[in-house]
Amino acid sequence: MVYYSNGERRPLLIRVVPDPLRKLATSGFGARHWQAILLFVGMMINYFQRVNISAAIVPMTQSTAGAPFYNWDTSDKSLILSSFFWGYVVSQVPAGLLAKRFGAKLVLGVATAIGGILCFFHPMAANSGWESVCVLRVFTGLVQGTVYPCVHTLLAKWVPRTERGFLTTGIYSGAQFGTAVILVTSGFIFESSMGWPGLFYLSGGLSLAWALLFFWQAANEPATASRISKSEQEYIESLTGSNSASQSMPVPWMSIFTSPAFYGLLAAHCGFTWGFYTLLTEMPTYMSSVLQLNVKSNAFLSSLPYFAMGLLCLVVSPISDLLINRGTISITTARKLFNSIGQWGPMACLIGLGYMTADEKTWAILLLTLAVGINAGCACGYLINHIDLSPNFAGPMMGVTNGIAGVTSIVAPLAVGAILNNEEDSSQWRLVFFITGGVYLVCNTLFVIFGKATVQPWNEAPSMSSTMTLRNNLETDSRTIAPTSDKDHRF
Repeated sequence: MVYYSNGERRPLLIRVVPDPLRKLATSGFGARHWQAILLFVGMMINYFQRVNISAAIVPMTQSTAGAPFYNWDTSDKSLILSSFFWGYVVSQVPAGLLAKRFGAKLVLGVATAIGGILCFFHPMAANSGWESVCVLRVFTGLVQGTVYPCVHTLLAKWVPRTERGFLTTGIYSGAQFGTAVILVTSGFIFESSMGWPGLFYLSGGLSLAWALLFFWQAANEPATASRISKSEQEYIESLTGSNSASQSMPVPWMSIFTSPAFYGLLAAHCGFTWGFYTLLTEMPTYMSSVLQLNVKSNAFLSSLPYFAMGLLCLVVSPISDLLINRGTISITTARKLFNSIGQWGPMACLIGLGYMTADEKTWAILLLTLAVGINAGCACGYLINHIDLSPNFAGPMMGVTNGIAGVTSIVAPLAVGAILNNEEDSSQWRLVFFITGGVYLVCNTLFVIFGKATVQPWNEAPSMSSTMTLRNNLETDSRTIAPTSDKDHRF
């Protein structure tokens, strides 16, 4: 195969993974799987820090035996729920750059430990007033802003292209399982002798424990892992597309910000974030006020959609990988298809949910579960598209898109607070759901139009750009697999 550079015909060097090496590296439990488990648990723990306030805000503002409560109105609660994202947005890009410069292991481990310490101070802050809680949530957001850029940086080093859908989605499904676990257990914690403060103490303790385990067992890349076979290391490094020298490469900001594919990705990320966090922060209130469910039932049913989403993540990801690795569809088509399922499906559910009443609890809960659960498709859509576009700069790119999308996380709860003058009025909730559905529609449409899943020329140093441009034009990377036969001997 050849490519053309400045009118000259030159050979294209292709790196092939030998069949015996591929079989040896892919058999059994490897170091990459252990790293994936560590990150899965880490996502769960970090979502404990995020979601604990969403679960606790209901008993914190209701009179329950043995626990303090506060007379915060809807506007106060909306500010508390959105204040997390004020810090979250600010730290995204710096977190991506820090992870690239000092290693994602250090940044993620330290941030999780600090977040765990902050959890212990939430009950004390609540006694001082809702303003103090807002300040604490801003600091929590600052440290939590490191999670996605750091995890994406690690994924770009550890996950082979052939397993990108399953391992990446499996790791990020920890967010849904973490949300579900804390919501389902919160009802029992609230009714225990600890009361709602216990939720913050448990979140903090688990965060510190995981940080210690992560420092001990995690590695920034296969080359620095203490327990990895040579064959697995070579297999991973040959199929990640991440350059070992990327730590010293400058981020090509101008190329990123002039790329249509980047803006398609950004739109999809914003759409998902608006919908996901609107439901995450407001679902307990909706179930309590409109569906008239008690605290314990509310906690259990609020967790159900996230269990569904976590399980569906583990179902759709191997399907996506199978379709891509068999050559049935390209990576670009797969990303757009699954992202459309993950955003347009919930849009339809939210339209139906807007007409539910307290007499239709079962249908309302079913639609809520589907609205969140079907979001799992996005895990095989926009969420791993950063790595498709640029393995070397996936972390900084995630920092940018997650930071901008985080603005919607601030606006969404504030918009809900402005709309809901009466939390028991189902017609006002209908407007909330319709707006969310409209955001899903517009943002995914932009992803379908502009999105790509091919490695972009600016992923590599300028001297390699001609080769990478060919890959982009031919969509060679859209069918990147570990070859199993001569006809598959390509990138």
